[in-house]
Amino acid sequence: MLDDNLEKNINLLKQNFIDCGDFVIKKIPVGGKKNIFFCVAYIDMLVDRELIDTQIITRLTRSFFLFSGKNIFGEMKNFGITTADFKEEKEINKINLEILSGNTVLLFDGFDTAIIISSKKFPGRGIESCEIESVVYGSKDSFTESMRKNTALIRRRIRDINLKIKQMQIGKRSQTDIAIVFLKNVARDEIVNDLIDKLEKINIDAILDVGYLQQFLDMSWKSIFPQSQLTERPDKSASAILEGRIIIICDNSPFVLIVPATLPTFFQSSEDYYERWQIMNFLRIMRYIAAIVSICLPGFFLALSLYHPNMIPIELALKLAEARKNVPFSSFLEIIIMELAFELLREAGIRLPNPIGSTIGIVGGIIIGQSAVEAGLVSPIIIIIIALTAICSFCIPNASFVSALRLLKYFIIIFSGLFGLFGFLIANLIILTHLVSLKSFGMPYLYPIVSGEVNNFNDLEDTFFRFVIFKMKKRPLFANQNKNIRQK
Repeated sequence: MLDDNLEKNINLLKQNFIDCGDFVIKKIPVGGKKNIFFCVAYIDMLVDRELIDTQIITRLTRSFFLFSGKNIFGEMKNFGITTADFKEEKEINKINLEILSGNTVLLFDGFDTAIIISSKKFPGRGIESCEIESVVYGSKDSFTESMRKNTALIRRRIRDINLKIKQMQIGKRSQTDIAIVFLKNVARDEIVNDLIDKLEKINIDAILDVGYLQQFLDMSWKSIFPQSQLTERPDKSASAILEGRIIIICDNSPFVLIVPATLPTFFQSSEDYYERWQIMNFLRIMRYIAAIVSICLPGFFLALSLYHPNMIPIELALKLAEARKNVPFSSFLEIIIMELAFELLREAGIRLPNPIGSTIGIVGGIIIGQSAVEAGLVSPIIIIIIALTAICSFCIPNASFVSALRLLKYFIIIFSGLFGLFGFLIANLIILTHLVSLKSFGMPYLYPIVSGEVNNFNDLEDTFFRFVIFKMKKRPLFANQNKNIRQK
């Protein structure tokens, strides 16, 4: 607790922030009165210096005629501070946290109460265009590392008093600000309460990014499939909220987390709803086909070429045999080597600066592929299969889901290489069985592909294809069914 002696309070704060070079604390006389002092304390570069200098220090030091001396604390609070966002605090631990959060603390001589003024102004970039989830049509703005900017981007799109933003802090040392955003009465209460309960149980030193929360919230942590959806797009987040889903905003992260998440949501793009339904349905079906091709094509080719060559047309089989006659490796090793080479190129392209990274990816792929064929290390058909598999994986609009498909591809390749078509089918059956067993906050992962009858199959209107906008009158099963009408 604070003391009513200003010097003791100043020494206490200095002791708490010892060896903190960015901590600023200054004792200043009130209104030119030599015997009355106040103290201002904050962390440099976390606060709005202009607000502190013009609205707090200047007014308290110059407007001495405002203070009669009868109730100096009340007069300074009511007339000396011209910002509306402030509160009182007596506990020193809470005062320390407010300073670390970017607020300014005012201490007054003779009073054991501090005034906390909201003065946050963290360094950060402005609103920029999306880098990962880019679209042709639709808004170009994206989330930033500032939680408050991110909530403002949501508020800008949903001007409803029922849009609730519940805040909490997670991390014993980082005290990271977390915001849970949802539409009251539209989002299911049981999902909201379950989410809050899980977040409150997290006990860790620091939360540095929303990816930490994603790993804590996944119900089946052994699964390679993401059970919550990451996005950098405010319009996609707003759309999810209107469907009855919940978003989690983490300070210092330019991505937000959407729960619950089902498999079809990872194939949906914001652009799907901004263009005419015919072309968007065609593109969405292409995404599903691309996902199947990206994980199944190498394994399927391997099973046919090694164990079932009689199923390949004769002319094509002769072409394949001609191309492979000088290759020293088996088809299994060819595929594994080229897949790993492509993974290395992809990783190198990500880590290098953008202009160099794109060049390395394109030039490296061409040079390595062409050189490997000319040297007789791999056959041309393997290069075509690897390239087609990579292109298909880039068609899916969610990066975390693509990562899961990249691993599944090797799982199917191994089974196909060991057991042929039988292994290929067994591997796919294992994957489907696993998908059926997954849930995301009580929602089946394959909904509405399975269990669609629960909502009279209404949610199939936005799965493999989408209906015309004016035909989509009800919210999906994510929402409270008492508020499932979104269009009349």
